[in-house]
Amino acid sequence: MVQGIINAVIQVILFTLIPLIWWAVTARKECSFFQWIGLKKIDSENKKQTAVWTAIVTAAFLAVSFFTLMMLKNVEMATSDFAGKGLSALPAILVYAIVQTSLAEEILFRGFLLKRLAKKFGDTAGITVQAVLFGLMHGVMFLSKVGAAKAVLIIALTGGIGWFMGYINEKKANGSILPGWCIHACANIFSGLLSACVFYN
Repeated sequence: MVQGIINAVIQVILFTLIPLIWWAVTARKECSFFQWIGLKKIDSENKKQTAVWTAIVTAAFLAVSFFTLMMLKNVEMATSDFAGKGLSALPAILVYAIVQTSLAEEILFRGFLLKRLAKKFGDTAGITVQAVLFGLMHGVMFLSKVGAAKAVLIIALTGGIGWFMGYINEKKANGSILPGWCIHACANIFSGLLSACVFYN
């Protein structure tokens, strides 16, 4: 658990470092860092619509997570540390899911990359490019383990979810990354629990 907390803090720091430096150099006088990356409350008249979109994409991400774990159940991955530990692994899963992966990745992909790309090339380009990079990050690591076809499928599925998370954040939540963080955390908690309680050797 202690090691999990240390790993989570280190990953958040590493994923936040480039955005923080970029903000300090280019936007420090304009707004706070948290506003700049979208780590702010949802300031939108469409909160109900945002909640509906968030629920739908969360359900889709859970389905993708289940499918991916079924496809990769004999392959070593991040959630393998929880394999066979049951509910006793829940505290470690929560740290891993909420902080280490989802917070760190949302800051980098939807908080930094999407917003910088959208500012320069427009929302559609920003949402799409960050989604492709998000998919690649999740799929390329499995290329040597599962082959090209399955790796491409993982890239497409996680990239598609990344696109919808970016879309909700920017188009429904007025730039807040909280919906994406919520979706991402729920999916990672689900994956961790499946690894701990269901898919293990």
